[in-house]
Amino acid sequence: MRNLLLGSLIFTGIGTAFAQDPEMTQYYAAPIYTNPAMAGTGTCDGGGRININYRNQWPNLPGTFVTTLASYDQHFDGIGGGIGLIAMNDVAGEGKLTSNTLAGIYSYQLIVNRKFTMRFGLEAQFVSRALDWKKLRFPDQIDATKGFVLPTNEPLNTQTIRYPNFSGGVLGYTERFYAGVAVHNMIEPIQSFLGTQDSKLPRRYTVHSGLVIPLDNTYDPNMTISPNLLFMIQNKFTQMNLGFYFNKGPLVTGLWYRQTFGKYFNSDALMVLVGFRKEKFKFGYSYDLTVSSARQAAPGSHEVSASIEWCARKKAVRYKKLNCPDF
Repeated sequence: MRNLLLGSLIFTGIGTAFAQDPEMTQYYAAPIYTNPAMAGTGTCDGGGRININYRNQWPNLPGTFVTTLASYDQHFDGIGGGIGLIAMNDVAGEGKLTSNTLAGIYSYQLIVNRKFTMRFGLEAQFVSRALDWKKLRFPDQIDATKGFVLPTNEPLNTQTIRYPNFSGGVLGYTERFYAGVAVHNMIEPIQSFLGTQDSKLPRRYTVHSGLVIPLDNTYDPNMTISPNLLFMIQNKFTQMNLGFYFNKGPLVTGLWYRQTFGKYFNSDALMVLVGFRKEKFKFGYSYDLTVSSARQAAPGSHEVSASIEWCARKKAVRYKKLNCPDF
């Protein structure tokens, strides 16, 4: 029965429904996925950064959602900004629906004055989505005595679809503060496996901001607190993540609250983070504790992030680091 229900939901969705992008609880640990203008904003002068993110959403449910994301970005003075690369794999429904994305990013750096810098980012994507029809079950396959043994009459023609996509963003920052706006899915690509034109991936609008507050009176503080805010709109879905993380030496802890608004108004989850820093290496684990009425069926989600940064051999002349909460 659960396979039948899941198959029916997927089949309905691929024809006419509006989909949503995968999202990360640790969005600050996936900076160029959150906003392409973040490309090249690592904390090491002119150096590079590699981030890896893994999310297992609602593992207690059959057909969980698993997202794996890897990214690289670096600033280059010779091109006046930063470049970034993203590879993402997203699996929904026990492998029934698989999405793979490859993306390239360029962000242009504009130094407004000694204290304030802006970046303007553009991202081009190539997306491939595949559906394993063999794992789906439909009502016309049921034999009264033998179960799912009959062939289906559903029009199961296309197993893979491919399309381009584009995103853009703007970022402004100082050494202790940043704020940005991003627009994903600019062209609202069609995702239908059945050739219909009403199955669009709607635009995703993101506003995000963060602040680093030193808690000791030193130029390079050992203890800081970093409030963060993310506000996102996609079609009829509106969400806010509000929280902070606390850093003392190598230890990082954090607490966030996620709230949805509009048609789907809901107190969704509390997110708890623990992690550590070791020179240029960072690691974090977060758990989403569901606080909505869905908590009995989907009590929580797991997410892991890791990143490494390295410095250029020569300090960049016109590069200004983003010393902001990018855990």
